[in-house]
Amino acid sequence: MSVRVRFAPSPTGYLHIGGARTALFNWLYARRHGGVFVLRVEDTDQARSTEESYRAIIDSMRWLGLDWDEGPEVGGPHGPYTQMERLASYAQAADRLVDEGKAYRCYATKDELDALRRDAERQKKQFFYPHLWRDKTSKDWIAGAPYVIRFKSPLSGETSFDDEVFGRITTPNDHLQDFVLLRSDGVPLYNFGAVVDDVTMKITLVARGRDHVVNTPQQVLLYEALGAPAPRFAHLPMMLAPDGKKLSKREAERYDIPVSVTAYRDRGFSPDGLLNYLVRFGWSHGDQETFTRREMIDLFDFSGASRADGKFDMKKCLAINHKISKDERTTSRHEYARRARPFVEARGLAPDDAHLGRALDVVRERARTFVEAADAVDYFFREPVARDPVAVKSALVPAAAPVLARLRAEVAKLDALDPETLHAALDATFDWKQAGPAARVALTGRAASPGLHEVMSALGKATVLARLDEAIAIASAG
Repeated sequence: MSVRVRFAPSPTGYLHIGGARTALFNWLYARRHGGVFVLRVEDTDQARSTEESYRAIIDSMRWLGLDWDEGPEVGGPHGPYTQMERLASYAQAADRLVDEGKAYRCYATKDELDALRRDAERQKKQFFYPHLWRDKTSKDWIAGAPYVIRFKSPLSGETSFDDEVFGRITTPNDHLQDFVLLRSDGVPLYNFGAVVDDVTMKITLVARGRDHVVNTPQQVLLYEALGAPAPRFAHLPMMLAPDGKKLSKREAERYDIPVSVTAYRDRGFSPDGLLNYLVRFGWSHGDQETFTRREMIDLFDFSGASRADGKFDMKKCLAINHKISKDERTTSRHEYARRARPFVEARGLAPDDAHLGRALDVVRERARTFVEAADAVDYFFREPVARDPVAVKSALVPAAAPVLARLRAEVAKLDALDPETLHAALDATFDWKQAGPAARVALTGRAASPGLHEVMSALGKATVLARLDEAIAIASAG
């Protein structure tokens, strides 16, 4: 059987960074095995599902480059791929289970169940649905009254499955409730909707977070009840905050960790940089730290997955992004400029491609994100250059004027300002420890910058001379 995997987010908010890791692992597995990657939208929480959230998920997946073979905006033979458009299939499956005696209608009211829960709380017991309608038949059904459909969980024995990461997992059946399959409004609960869809879409492996292990026994029972083979399961280690708590929005904000994929995009991360951090979150291939996308696909397998939860390390995430974005092997010069341009233009600048490319070449080694790269190249294109007042006061003092004037005279003699020519013409005659700070503020407006030869080469002769003239005037004025 060919490999078919799915990623099934709920459109109740942004695409969480942990969800993106799950999507990535599924995508890699499908791509490695020549299989099908299905995107399915589980939108049954109608109170919280929004079009804006749906769009954010789609846009995030596209930004990451995790393309899907079947799903929204692509189509496929097993659509529709949003659950609220599939309600008839859930009703049909639920009615079949009732007819076969594997599920039943439960007419217990909310007030009845709340009273039973309060009684369990008073006795300090866990609430267990007491099978109020389990043994009733169609003769007991209440005409016109609302009901839910519950699964008739086995009362003895155990349910087991083999997990690709955690091995054999067994749950005693007397730990399982008669869980609800279908609410009175015809909307399925998570376990039922997911299983019916996975059967219909012929999913062969379900990879998701470890927190879903508790759902798996019920789902295994449902596959059996529906007469369908259960897929393989791979439960992945959890992504935690630095303090070991769940990486919720509140916890993440304490550590300045973005939790939505769009926040990483807006902070100037490279998609491949982020994916490189995520692929190592719960998976490894020896000591290899970074991968091309092709390498990820060729090497990925769940045998390399870890069982241990991990803590999100923003410093490491930035370092990986930096390593990927400055490496020609993973990010070409053209791709780097294409990704950086929107952030440059957001600063009100519009350089031509050639000039932008030259400037980015100078700063790329140091910039961890495209936002940092855009800030670092600002002085190449902004006229007049924005000079830091503190740096001006420190470096552009009267004594600097003659030093800058001599630098200007030497530069004016040169036909070309490539770094090699500048090294040969200036390094033997200039004490850069003395001249460097003033020259840096003169040319960039900042106290720190990349190497001055590279800066001058990217600025061009006309701009270098003009900025030196301005700085000489500032220094002379004291």
